[in-house]
Amino acid sequence: MSEAEGWRRLHPLSPIVRGGRATIAVATLLLLSLAGGGRTSGLIPDLAIAGIIFAFGFVSWLVTRWRIDGDDLRIESGLLRRQSLRFPLSQVQAIDIVRPGLARVFGVAELRLRTGGSSGATARLAYLAAQEAEPLRARLLALAEGARTHEGKPAPEVAIEERVLTTVPTGRLIASILISDVGLFAEAVIAGLILVAVLSPNAAVAVAGGSAVPIFSVLTLVWRRFNQEYRLSLAEAPDGLRLRSGLIALSAETIRPGRVQAVRMVEPLLWRALGWCRLEVDLAGKQRSKGEGQAERRPLRTVLPVGSRALAEELLERIVPDRPRRQSPPPQRVLLKSPLRYRMLAWGRSETCVATTSGRIRRVTAWVPLEKVQSLRRVQGPFQRRLRLATVHVDTAGRSVHAAIRDRDTAEADRALTELSDLARAARRKKGR
Repeated sequence: MSEAEGWRRLHPLSPIVRGGRATIAVATLLLLSLAGGGRTSGLIPDLAIAGIIFAFGFVSWLVTRWRIDGDDLRIESGLLRRQSLRFPLSQVQAIDIVRPGLARVFGVAELRLRTGGSSGATARLAYLAAQEAEPLRARLLALAEGARTHEGKPAPEVAIEERVLTTVPTGRLIASILISDVGLFAEAVIAGLILVAVLSPNAAVAVAGGSAVPIFSVLTLVWRRFNQEYRLSLAEAPDGLRLRSGLIALSAETIRPGRVQAVRMVEPLLWRALGWCRLEVDLAGKQRSKGEGQAERRPLRTVLPVGSRALAEELLERIVPDRPRRQSPPPQRVLLKSPLRYRMLAWGRSETCVATTSGRIRRVTAWVPLEKVQSLRRVQGPFQRRLRLATVHVDTAGRSVHAAIRDRDTAEADRALTELSDLARAARRKKGR
């Protein structure tokens, strides 16, 4: 166990970067004022409010400190109500580096330590000097592996080397967004506005004004997806899979094998004609954390925004190597209940994993490691009862990927429920050894 280090503070520019939108708003107001002749009298109230916000930010920075104390990371904060948090490094699931746009401008980065457990607690060091973040991350990972070894848990060798598995080409990412559901909707909206503008310019102004919020929301979704998945690279390292992506806001995240609750492959209709698919993983320990954006709060992580089926299969070998290779179709009488979904329905299992496929327009295949199964439910609706069908739902701690063995013969559903229950218990016992 290492000796306790002295207390350290965050980067002095942290209050400005954490101000985020307020910092940008103040800078914009000042620039507009200077461009208008340097009159700032009308901006005094806004500048006063901004000054108060930055004053509170400075006080928060002044009373916040951190240090490595043996096998723990300690963070203390608060002026009137002092708070001291201790994060055991042995419980760390991943250490991520995040650099929003404003952080890149000022040369700082945020370090996030994600711990295990149902709460999914997150320790945030926002912000550190950019050149300090990566060495500190490597050091904390080494200490975390040492702490796990000290507790009698096996720990892999800590190494910096990593092997890049794939990097998404920008052109393919743009094309995939344009023919996705969100992209097609945005294109239809823009085409509709252009058509209305050509036929009746006055009506176009009214339509654009009344639909400003929906149009902005759709364009925001398209931009957010491009910004988050730009130049996404996936690399294999001793501590797990490492994701790096972003155009304006850069992020670097490590996905440890134990965090994956389920895997999902999505194949939209137009993508299937090109042989493309999308691969996502549902993670454990992802709760709403203060200071995180909406995308970062989601438990779903994209490891392959768009790629070939062969590339997806290669990545699946690293995430769920024991997945079932074959899936069985449903009974033909399911055509009476779900004629559009019938040809997509299938399921299969191995000794350690269950796979389900479903979808009407887009095909979705989900893989769930049996050791992650929290419960199994057999559901039978009124139409299913008349057709002697039933559905078995496979529930996990994840919140985004749902696996369901849909519309199977009642005898097959009962058999699957019993077999999966026994296999899930065996998988959990084997993992606990």
